[in-house]
Amino acid sequence: MKAFYTDHFVLPLPAGHRFPMEKYSRLREFVGELTGVELIEAPAASDTQILYAHDPSYLIKVIEGKLSPQEQKEIGFPWSEKMVERSRRSAGATIAACKTSLTEGISVNLAGGTHHAYRDTGSGFCVFNDSAIAARTLQKEVNPKLKIAIIDLDVHQGNGTASILQHDPSI
Repeated sequence: MKAFYTDHFVLPLPAGHRFPMEKYSRLREFVGELTGVELIEAPAASDTQILYAHDPSYLIKVIEGKLSPQEQKEIGFPWSEKMVERSRRSAGATIAACKTSLTEGISVNLAGGTHHAYRDTGSGFCVFNDSAIAARTLQKEVNPKLKIAIIDLDVHQGNGTASILQHDPSI
C-alpha cells in the first residue's frame, strides 16, 4: 500500500501554538514500520487542481501572502511560504492517494482531511479543502462520470466540503 506523507513540510509556528504539528512525523514513523507500506513524498497540487474547488481570488491571496489578519486567525496559522507549500502538498497527497486507490485498490494520505476550508476562505487549520479538490480532480482528470462519496465524521459535519460541493449531485 502506498502512503503519501507531508510531515517534513513543517510550518514555522510560534512557540506554544496549539496545533500539534509533530503528530504527522510520529504517524509516518509508525506507519513506516508496518509491512507492505511504501512511503511516498506527497506531490504538490497545481493551481488548476486547487481551482477546481477554490475561488481564484482566494488562491491568489494565499499564494501572494495577502490574507488579512482575520483570515489568518480563521485558518489558525500565520501566513508563510511554508504554509502555502504544505497546504499544496496536503491536497496533492489526497489527489495522489485517490488516483492510486483507483488503480491499486487502496492508498492513504497521512495528513489529509483539510475539510474545513471553504471555496473562498480557510478555516480550522485548513487552507485548501483536499477532499473537494481531490474529488473534482478525479472527475476532471480521470473520469468525468465518476461518482464520489465523501464520508466526513467530524463534529462539524463537513462544513467546508459540504459548502463547496452542496450543488454537485455527482459527489
